[in-house]
Amino acid sequence: MNIRGNIYIISAVAIIGGGLFGFDISSMSAIIGTDQYKCYFNQGPDGPPFNDGVCTGPAANVQGGITASMAGGSWLGALISGFISDILGRKKAILIGAVCWCIGSILICASQNIGMLIVGRIINGLCVGICSAQVPVYISELAPPSKRGRLVGAQQWAITWGIMIIISYGSSFVNGPAAFRIPWGLQMIPAIVLFFGMLPLPESPRWLARKDRWDECYAVLTLVHGKGNPDSAWVQREFQDIKDMCEFERNNADVTYLELLKPNMINRTHIGLFMQIWSQLTGMNVMMYYITYVFTMAGLTGNNLLLSSSIQYIINVVMTIPALLYVDRWGRRPTLLIGALLMMTWLFADAGLLASYGQPAPPGGVGGTPEASWSVTGPPSKAVIACSYLFVASYAPTWGPVSWIYPPELYPLRVRGKAVALATSANWAFNFALGYFVPPAFENINWKVYIVFGVFCASMFVHVFFMFPETAGKTLEEVEDLFTDPSGPKYIGTPAWKTHISTSRTLAFEKGDIDKVEAEHRDGRLHSDPSV
Repeated sequence: MNIRGNIYIISAVAIIGGGLFGFDISSMSAIIGTDQYKCYFNQGPDGPPFNDGVCTGPAANVQGGITASMAGGSWLGALISGFISDILGRKKAILIGAVCWCIGSILICASQNIGMLIVGRIINGLCVGICSAQVPVYISELAPPSKRGRLVGAQQWAITWGIMIIISYGSSFVNGPAAFRIPWGLQMIPAIVLFFGMLPLPESPRWLARKDRWDECYAVLTLVHGKGNPDSAWVQREFQDIKDMCEFERNNADVTYLELLKPNMINRTHIGLFMQIWSQLTGMNVMMYYITYVFTMAGLTGNNLLLSSSIQYIINVVMTIPALLYVDRWGRRPTLLIGALLMMTWLFADAGLLASYGQPAPPGGVGGTPEASWSVTGPPSKAVIACSYLFVASYAPTWGPVSWIYPPELYPLRVRGKAVALATSANWAFNFALGYFVPPAFENINWKVYIVFGVFCASMFVHVFFMFPETAGKTLEEVEDLFTDPSGPKYIGTPAWKTHISTSRTLAFEKGDIDKVEAEHRDGRLHSDPSV
């Protein structure tokens, strides 16, 4: 089979766009605790420029701004990605993102001051916003339903690899500003690979259909789903479904973001938005950016601090694998519910340990880090570290991948590009807010930060149970039927807790067993599969 039509190769190249966010997390979190970074961008008495004195680095609110600037750019990038994707195509949107990343990385690598660093990170953010919104759309519109979850979820795995690689092969032992310029420059490599890797890959067949490029649409379906056989029953059925959906949507005017607020769309819009908002309010990206503060409070220093942080990133990579293998079998709802419950447990445990066995740090924070405003030692400190690891192990196979899988499955074709862009922009808006909030929060309310995120996890458990329907195993066109089910509440469709996985039916569909599919459809089992 032509490798251009191999959905695993297509996904492997596209998810590099997600990996760029991981590179940003690691290249920042690994650097902010080093003397080289603190002294070069120091706002204290010993700098700038770089020197061998004791430097405190940027002020807490300034460091929050540096970190959050990337998320601010990502918010804007996600919003504009909907327009770029709808006009130029999913593939070209990703290519534009790769170019933005290279430009931003050049500015960051050459930063002479905090202002230049922030501008470079904003431009990098444009790339991350575009790619994080449109890579899931691109893959979900190309992937068969039985594999869609693992393939879209692989974006999260790419993020975890991006985090770990820079940490593992970082340059923290290099003297002078080169210690941070090297990793900031190396982040351009994956963007270059993404750009040239995407060039020979096919465009989304559903986007091609919406542009009335039917021959190209059918050719892509034949290449990717029919393994080169244009007479495949699965290709013909899927092509007809896409054609029927486009016929139905042809009566609609050009889509604007306002359409997402109409009564028949508002439920799906709110689910997509909160999928991404809750993903941020788990506190995971905060843990990744500022893990050095947490471990410093637990008494780790020097190489032990770097090693302990690296272990967390390795856990993140390894524990994402089960989701890629089984998320289409487990379903979206159970995965999200179990993840929220476990994360809540570890966050409250960390808060309890720090409150019960810790004490305020000396003036200036542990090791001269103001954000490390609370100190815990002995066995309780090891328990804090263990709970942090367990938190990551709970997030990685649950909310991590599903937060990217779920939004593109919710929307009809005519609004999918802009709807996922809007949902992803919510992710980056909250990433920006939390990036700004956390350093001062650690400095002022210390261990109570864990209570805040623990309450968020409890809230998301309830929200998912009552409002987030199961989409695993359904074609994107069937998900539309789920939300427009006339037997359910108006504008909501089938109640979330009554939805189920449809894996066996979908597998039969993909293998061309149309008779089985039609029999189940006649029996009224379109949205559930009791055999699973």
